Amino acid sequence: MNVRDDRNLNVIQEYDKLVKRKSPPSKSVRNLFRAFWVGGLICVIGQFVAWCGEFCFHLDQEGVAAFTAIVMVFLGATLTGIGVYDRIGKYAGAGSVVPITGFANSVVAPAIEYKKEGIVLGTGAKLFAIAGPVLVNGISASVVVGIVYWVWKLVAK
Repeated sequence: MNVRDDRNLNVIQEYDKLVKRKSPPSKSVRNLFRAFWVGGLICVIGQFVAWCGEFCFHLDQEGVAAFTAIVMVFLGATLTGIGVYDRIGKYAGAGSVVPITGFANSVVAPAIEYKKEGIVLGTGAKLFAIAGPVLVNGISASVVVGIVYWVWKLVAK
């Protein structure tokens, strides 16, 4: 090892020591518990909404699914708009991101953040800043799977 490599190694080791000193201790068990119960509560609310769609409005299976998605996205967007969902996210972490309400939050939050830049260049341009790549990849994957399925059915005949 030459002198330059030895200096780089010392810098890396010193940086690692600094990071360990400055980083707070991990609270993984607490964070996992919070994510679990908050995510579970969101899912329980979603199940309640589905039951309301089924028993109160007498919707069929497709209607219940659409009704539940619409209500949960509305709740997530509304809670984001009034600043509550951010506090839930800070507390629960991934437990608030995974359900459909997290998707609503990822669409609404950038729109609110960039509102000051105008409707078109702010809100309109940044509306799907976070959710856009997820949508593009999801839609692209579904198209690829659909084509593969279609070809499979042609070959299987």
